[in-house]
Amino acid sequence: MRKILLSFSIILLTLTGCMMEPEVKLTPLEIQSMQTRTYNHKMDVVFPSVMSVLQDIGYSINTADIQTGLITGESAAESDKASKFWLGISNVSQTKANVFIEELNSETSVRINFVTTNKKSFGYGQTDREDVQVLSPEPYQNAFEKIENAIFVRSGS
Repeated sequence: MRKILLSFSIILLTLTGCMMEPEVKLTPLEIQSMQTRTYNHKMDVVFPSVMSVLQDIGYSINTADIQTGLITGESAAESDKASKFWLGISNVSQTKANVFIEELNSETSVRINFVTTNKKSFGYGQTDREDVQVLSPEPYQNAFEKIENAIFVRSGS
């Protein structure tokens, strides 16, 4: 009986130690709300402001087209040098930004989507890639605050 109780306790501790917090599920409308801001300025002020801010926060611009309102960029890649040295596993992380800017009457809407890409390379040419949409509000709030400041400076109001 004592062995069974001890075994049960060890199993219970092991299972509760491995439990992860439940993932917060956002609705598409909640995600869109977090990723979108509207400004009372024209496209010719908002578009270069967004471009400037993306560069200021460390993104290299891959494509930008004011006609379609699309901007894509990516952050510098970060590599886990310890894993590469000790285990021979290359683990590279990078964040990509996709921005859609749309002018509606006298307002301009900006939607930003950040996606983190993790690439792993193992021995014998094996690779793995995982793309995860950033659903934390802080990066979006930070970017939009900087965009608002850039618009203010660029427009003089």
